[in-house]
Amino acid sequence: MERGAATRGKVAQAVAGAERIEIKATIPNHQIGPALRRFGLTAKNDEERFIYFFDTPELDLLGAGIIARARRVVGDEHDSTVKFRPVEPADVGHKWRKYRDFKIEADASETGMVKSASFSMPVAKGLIKRVAGGKRPIERLFTAEQEAFLADMAGRTLDFSKLAVLGPLLAQRWEISDSACPWPITAELWRRGDGKRLMEVSIKAPTVQAAAALAGFMAYLAELGAERDLNQQTKTRWALDYYVAKLARAPARKTPAAKAPPRPAPVARGGKPPARKAAAVKPAARKAPATKVARVTKAGPARRRAR
Repeated sequence: MERGAATRGKVAQAVAGAERIEIKATIPNHQIGPALRRFGLTAKNDEERFIYFFDTPELDLLGAGIIARARRVVGDEHDSTVKFRPVEPADVGHKWRKYRDFKIEADASETGMVKSASFSMPVAKGLIKRVAGGKRPIERLFTAEQEAFLADMAGRTLDFSKLAVLGPLLAQRWEISDSACPWPITAELWRRGDGKRLMEVSIKAPTVQAAAALAGFMAYLAELGAERDLNQQTKTRWALDYYVAKLARAPARKTPAAKAPPRPAPVARGGKPPARKAAAVKPAARKAPATKVARVTKAGPARRRAR
């Protein structure tokens, strides 16, 4: 009894100031297939997302506890997020809490517990693709309020021109109900550009249920025979390490050479330039009409994002 009370006390202290707790567990690669089959998770019943991260080639933001990302959700609204961890809730200004998609959570995993503050805002459809293609600057994805939140939390203004686009990462997401688990389960499967996969399962609960939810969810996973992948990195680090290495291998873009200024016409005796023959003008070749390429997109049914 005393040990249980002490454990509850430690958990309560760890989540103090947070609005809710999210408990995560990573599924080892060799168990991903069985987990998908057990719950009937397929591309026909998923929510498909494309996730882009923004950081320096040296991952300076991640090193400072900052995550900047944007998500394209097939069939649903797109958004951008700035996230800080770890944070002390008492140090986070109350002015940010008035925004619908601002939250302070306690993230619990196999490696420990940390509190984070995140601020998301909607993004116009098509903008993320234009930014990823270099047609729009990265800062266009983040609102003035998000930039102010970044400056407030980091103590400095972020120079978006120093950041690179890292991604996209394909993510499949499912909501699962199981009578053996009293909390709704979220399963998320991430796939990098090299084909490697990482699967995470998680639940969210009010902070007053933190101790019970933490113990109950881990017991539920143990009953299923799921291994706790203690050596696995977080999804974000796992993804960014790959895309930063890919960025380093990419050839540098060549700057177009400046055109040499035209030479002045030679001046003949008497001060007048010699007469030049008119150059023959060839008629412009007619361009063949562009052939439209049909694009086939496979996506599951659209669902609104859980709030």
